[in-house]
Amino acid sequence: QVQLVESGGGSVQAGGSLRLSCAVSGYTSSRYCTGWFRQAPGKEREGVAAVDSNGDINYADSVKGRFTISKDNDKNILYLQMNSLKPEDSAMYYCGSTRYRCGISWYEPRAFNYWGQGTQVTVSS
Repeated sequence: QVQLVESGGGSVQAGGSLRLSCAVSGYTSSRYCTGWFRQAPGKEREGVAAVDSNGDINYADSVKGRFTISKDNDKNILYLQMNSLKPEDSAMYYCGSTRYRCGISWYEPRAFNYWGQGTQVTVSS
């Protein structure tokens, strides 16, 4: 069965960096759309970045230029390198996946049917 496990979260000061990892098992990630989402208290879950099954990469405007999504296909690990972190980046970060392409729905949580447990990121000013 499909399983996704996030790690790498923590507490950092503004301007710092973190790299999140999502270990995937039960499927070949290159054949799925896989991405990162985040959810802050009182807010809806929002798409951060995703790698589609056709190789397309998308970023939310709020993180473009600061975050980089990548995959190690041999180890089935999805990464999110986060640089120049801001307090507004604080959230629980989740990796999610769905079969085949997610296309224009890459940022929509409802389009993803497999989820990890989340890893907390806290950025202090």
